[in-house]
Amino acid sequence: MVQTVGVTDGLRGFYRGIAPGVIGSLATGATYFGFIESTKKWIEESNLNLGGHWAHFIAGAVGDTLGSFVYVPCEVMKQRMQVQGSRTSWNSAIMKDKMRMKSGAQMYGYYTGMFQAGHSIWKEQGLKGLYTGYWSTLARDVPFAGLMVMFYETLKDVTEKGREKWAPNFHVDSSIEGLVLGGLAGGFSAYLTTPLDVIKTRLQVQGSSTSYNGWLDAVSKIWKTEGAKGIFRGSIPRITWYIPASALTFMAVEFLRDHFNEKLDNDNVQEVASLSIEKPKSSFPEVA
Repeated sequence: MVQTVGVTDGLRGFYRGIAPGVIGSLATGATYFGFIESTKKWIEESNLNLGGHWAHFIAGAVGDTLGSFVYVPCEVMKQRMQVQGSRTSWNSAIMKDKMRMKSGAQMYGYYTGMFQAGHSIWKEQGLKGLYTGYWSTLARDVPFAGLMVMFYETLKDVTEKGREKWAPNFHVDSSIEGLVLGGLAGGFSAYLTTPLDVIKTRLQVQGSSTSYNGWLDAVSKIWKTEGAKGIFRGSIPRITWYIPASALTFMAVEFLRDHFNEKLDNDNVQEVASLSIEKPKSSFPEVA
C-alpha cells in the first residue's frame, strides 16, 4: 500500500486531507479535554455507583460527543480527499465506476482543497452530505474515547501502585508518563474499535453511488464478502496513527495540568501570605 501511494501520488499523497484532519483533531481535543475533568468530577460526586472506570469512560464519551459537531464534517472531507488520489487516477476510477453505478447516480467530483471540498459537498448533498456517517462515526469514536480514557487512568493507577510497591523513591515526570501510557491506551483502543472505523469509512466515502444502505447493511455485506479480515482491515495503520497521536495528546494534557495546578498553588500561597503579614488596623483612635 505504501509503495502504491508513493508511486501514484508521490509524497503529497501521504499528506492528502491533512488540513481537515488537523482542524478536526483540534476541535476534538479542545472539547474533549475541556470537559473531561469537569464531567468526571460531576459523575463521581452525583452518582457514587458510577465512580472509577465507568466515570472515566463516560467522561471521555461525553467530551468526544460534544466535539463531533465539528470533527465529523472534517472527517468526511478528509476521507474523501484521501481516497481520491491524483486527478488522473480519480478520473480513471470514475470512468470505470460509471459502468457499475445506478442510472442517474453521480460520483462526487475531484477536490482540490478543504474549502472546495466542503463547498462541493454542501452544494451537491447539503448538510446531510457533510454529516454522512454521523451516527457510525459516533459509534466508533464514543467507544474509542471512553476506552482510551479508561485504559489511560487504569494504567496510571497500576503504574502508581507498582511504583509504591517496588520503587517508592523512583520519580517519573508526569509528561513522560503521559507520553508512554497515553500511547499504550490509544493503541489498545484503536485496535478494539477498528471494525467500527471500517464501517464508518465505507459509509462516508461512497458518495452518491450508494453501496451500503445504512450501518447494519454495511456490517452484513462486509462480513459476507470479506469476513473477519475485512472487518479489521486497516488496523495496523490505525494503531500506528493513534499510538503517537494519543501519546502526544496525553503528554500535553499532563504538562498543562501540572503547570495549571502549580500556578493555582502559587496563587493560593501568595494570597495566604499576604493575609498573614497584613497588619490589622486598630479600632482605637491614635493619640497625638
